[in-house]
Amino acid sequence: MSDDGATTGSALARDAFAEVAERYRGELRVHCYRMLGSFDEAEDLVQETLLRAWKGLDGFQGRSSVRAWLYRIATNACLDALDGRARRALPHHVGPPFDGRQPPRDGVDVPWLQPFPDRLREPSAPPADGPAEAVVARETLELAFLAAIQHLPPRQRAAVILRDVLGWPARDTADVLGSSVASVTSALQRARATLREHLPPGRADWAPPAPPTEEQRAVLRRYMAAVERGDLAAIADLLAEDVRTSMPPYPQWFAGRAAVLAALATSWDAGSPEYVGMLRMVPAYANGQLAAATYARRPGESSYTPFGIGVVSVEGGRIVEIVAFHDPALFPAFALPPTWTDELFRQPPSPHT
Repeated sequence: MSDDGATTGSALARDAFAEVAERYRGELRVHCYRMLGSFDEAEDLVQETLLRAWKGLDGFQGRSSVRAWLYRIATNACLDALDGRARRALPHHVGPPFDGRQPPRDGVDVPWLQPFPDRLREPSAPPADGPAEAVVARETLELAFLAAIQHLPPRQRAAVILRDVLGWPARDTADVLGSSVASVTSALQRARATLREHLPPGRADWAPPAPPTEEQRAVLRRYMAAVERGDLAAIADLLAEDVRTSMPPYPQWFAGRAAVLAALATSWDAGSPEYVGMLRMVPAYANGQLAAATYARRPGESSYTPFGIGVVSVEGGRIVEIVAFHDPALFPAFALPPTWTDELFRQPPSPHT
């Protein structure tokens, strides 16, 4: 594969390594995220990749591109990390929807998917034998794809990402995996069949959806305003009848407008032990999808602190799914402040919203 200007054809000098490696840090992070489904672990695996590359630098003779060499190291580091691990999931993968009659499912030991901040997303370079448009058409970080690909064994997952998402030639994919072209082709056939079983209805492939439209963004703005007002009637108007909501790491999830509204009514009731406090929301950008970050101000507190980052899916003018990741530790990755005040929320909205 081409290296897009990186050193090829000779050993990579140690004094040039940092500059060359930094060139690919962003896309390696995205690659590791696709493999692992975890933003935190992707960061760690990029560091592991660069450490392994530095230690093995004397063995790099330029027979492949620097980029392909780094991808080989990153892919194998991810395969090592995935060895023996349970797949990452979303709450609707681990049990039925919560309807209020059964006791809460506590103590569920599941590694959950994490969102990826769009501000750190870097597309990969195009393959040597194809146009950049071919990569862009496939290179998705959509949560539905991340959830579906988790059902694949690690090596099949790597083959799909390299071959079908990044557009790598079969021979280069086989080289990275230390396998034959025939083995990669066979693995891809099995992986594609599995993906079709786990992708949402109507999604026969894993091409990313179109960017959010202005109409969809308007729905998100209305939703954010309704949440801040605690306006259940306005929320009801925005939700699809079959809406699905979840909040990892809590295993409970809700299916249908009535169940979602009942859950919101409880969490917004100041007299309930499940009251979350006053809420404020700001736009966030995650996985190439609509998203919003929620801050909560609990009774007796003077400022709003991070509560969660919700990835919102809108179809036909209605919200069909919200995955709200209740993980304040993610906020720095999204360049979101640790606390907000009412004065900050009264400032004009970002032009991106």
